Amino acid sequence: MKLFSPSSLLRAALACAAIWSGGNLHAAPIPFGSSQIEVGTGTNAITVYTYKPGNYHDGAVLFVFHGVLRNARDYRDDCLAIAERFNLILAAPLFDTNRFPGSAYQRGGLFKHGVLQAQTNWTYSLLPGIINDVRQRENNPKLPYYFIGHSAGAQFLMRLAAFSPLEARRIVVANPGSDLFPRRDWKYGYGFGGLPQELSDDDELQRYLSAPLTLYLGTADTDPQDPELDRSPAAELEGRFRLERGRSCFEYAQRLAQEHGWKFNWRKVETFGVAHDAKTMFAVEEIGDALFGAEKSAVSGGL
Repeated sequence: MKLFSPSSLLRAALACAAIWSGGNLHAAPIPFGSSQIEVGTGTNAITVYTYKPGNYHDGAVLFVFHGVLRNARDYRDDCLAIAERFNLILAAPLFDTNRFPGSAYQRGGLFKHGVLQAQTNWTYSLLPGIINDVRQRENNPKLPYYFIGHSAGAQFLMRLAAFSPLEARRIVVANPGSDLFPRRDWKYGYGFGGLPQELSDDDELQRYLSAPLTLYLGTADTDPQDPELDRSPAAELEGRFRLERGRSCFEYAQRLAQEHGWKFNWRKVETFGVAHDAKTMFAVEEIGDALFGAEKSAVSGGL
């Protein structure tokens, strides 16, 4: 068994999910309209901003991951139209900067002060507890879910897709500032370099390429001087701006899969004329393709 395999992370995280979420077996359902819940206890608690449409019935959950401003409530609000259109519950967890600096959020917490951490210490290991809490509240242990993140949240999810995709039906990364390329000659978190073999061998690259990942890109997200853009030398190798980096990563991954005959489950969806603007990215017609693709008609009628 691989010491760092994604399946072992999932088993460990699920084993402690009910304990971490407070054993919340009898909590009230997610309220209709906008609300918030606390998952976990004490200093480990995570605030999750929620929304349930008034006519919600038997739909999925969309977990929304905020950007670098850590404005989870705003991101929840930016997705209200998605919830209404596709019959979804929204759940937007807040990862505050005190507990989750960039290394723990955008990079997932794999490393701390340059030292690779145990999988149970990765930020990704918190997600099963949050998912489990929402499922318990809705009295549905198999409630399906999707992930969407923008900017810093997209970086968080892109690296999750590589190492811990969990059971998400689709992982949408919108306008990430840097991308995780499936290559070992670039150091993590721009590639898989510097990771142990268990996290960077061909099996792991294949797992990443088979993840249900959508690169969702705004064609006007092209400012190379954006103050929030990662302009490190490693990031500049990916491209001059977010759109170029996203296209380059998708093309590299697609070519790698074709060359090796590996399964490729990524999608790329672009929305014309949209810059680095989460609210607009989530409001345009293309959001349905990014999340659901061929599923759209079924989702619109409820899952």
